[in-house]
Amino acid sequence: MANDTNRFQAIISHCKEYGFIFPSSEIYDGLSAVYDYGQYGSELKKNIRDYWWKSMTQLQENIVGIDAAIFMHPTTWKASGHVDGFSDPMIDNKDSKKRYRVDHLIEARIDELSKEGKNTEADTLQAQLDALIAADDLSGLKDLILTQKIKCGVSGTSNWTDVRQFNLMFSTQIGSVSEESSEIYLRPETAQGIFVNFLNVQKTGRMKIPFGIAQIGKAFRNEIVARQFIFRMREFEQMEMQFFIRPGTEDEWYEHWKEARMKWHLSLGIPPAKYRFHDHVKLAFYAKAACDIEYEFPFGFKEVEGIHSRTNHDLSRHQEYSKKKLQYFDPEINQNYIPYVIETSIGLDRTILMVLSEAYAEEDLSTPEKTDSRVVLKFPPRLAPVKLAVLPLTKKDGLPEIAREIMDVCKQQFRCFYEEKDAIGKRYRRMDAIGTPFCVTVDHQTKEDRTVTIRYRDSMQQDRIPIEQIAPLISKAIG
Repeated sequence: MANDTNRFQAIISHCKEYGFIFPSSEIYDGLSAVYDYGQYGSELKKNIRDYWWKSMTQLQENIVGIDAAIFMHPTTWKASGHVDGFSDPMIDNKDSKKRYRVDHLIEARIDELSKEGKNTEADTLQAQLDALIAADDLSGLKDLILTQKIKCGVSGTSNWTDVRQFNLMFSTQIGSVSEESSEIYLRPETAQGIFVNFLNVQKTGRMKIPFGIAQIGKAFRNEIVARQFIFRMREFEQMEMQFFIRPGTEDEWYEHWKEARMKWHLSLGIPPAKYRFHDHVKLAFYAKAACDIEYEFPFGFKEVEGIHSRTNHDLSRHQEYSKKKLQYFDPEINQNYIPYVIETSIGLDRTILMVLSEAYAEEDLSTPEKTDSRVVLKFPPRLAPVKLAVLPLTKKDGLPEIAREIMDVCKQQFRCFYEEKDAIGKRYRRMDAIGTPFCVTVDHQTKEDRTVTIRYRDSMQQDRIPIEQIAPLISKAIG
């Protein structure tokens, strides 16, 4: 199991230093497990969001998108099972009063065993953890913690409480006067907004099964133990698609979407060896199949996306609680039925962390003559926050004016950056650090023949091209 703590910490530091991700409310000492996206992080986030949205809606003839509200009628969450069953097993240390997620404690022990080269013991412990979670055996989980002599990181003791389940939903009040207000929840997932709008979309869009509804939006979970930077947060963003199908076709569509979603991940330029499928050991009682697409982060293989065969459970529950028929008339077989659903659900923030982890590189460029190095983010050009940096060699001799002409043309088509300050080498390094794939330098030769030097981030190769070729070259690269 890969676990490169130094690399992960370097990525976190780089994100803050170069304007990607900041701790939320940092001037007030921050808020645990909540983060703000800076000027380059927000661009990266938008680019990934747009790439997913295009692949799921624009390029699909039978998938449409919606944007449902965060606040929903509280009965929604009763019907979905979140009020009664959306919880994680937690344990408290009696001496430190610190609360831990049980699976995180045991997974940390598994990581320790792997680092020590005790892979057989690590695999055995993982299997025990999976079996106990699948059986909802809370007392067995505590026994496992005691058997492994797992201690609290604060108190250093093993003085544990019993394992208990804690609900993860945030609640708030809605209403103008507190006495008249009623309790509602911040949504813990975006899927229910799709299910309750199933008929609205199907009828107004004249959609025929099979068809899908996609959505990107914020969700909120009161994670007791949030960790690993933006991998697990209390406020996060999901990109989900619910695909409605005829009962009996769910197996083939499940396999279809497993393959389609893996192809999307590979289109990011990430090697296949960095991904794997992980079938769920414990299935929800209504689910027919479920798996995760896992990526090898610096802290090991972890889930980025889930593909789930959910049968007709969700629509059936909402039909039961709302007393409204959520059925589809299929003219091909002349039948009414509640559609089955295949779900694809990917965490946008986790995808950002995945892309950052894959892109981050520290390169030694030393030669016999000098010592040199650089930190570079090798983003796929389509995802890079800035596509082009326009750099006049000097601040005089008319070079800034030509550079501004290039900016005025190119910024209409993609995100550009302009800078005059410092030596050109330093400016290249800054652009490498934020992942800009192309830099063009305007020099004195430009005044003579209207050509510029274009520099490629990954190879650092430089070519001479006419000004009019800049925008077409970059537009082709970003797709």
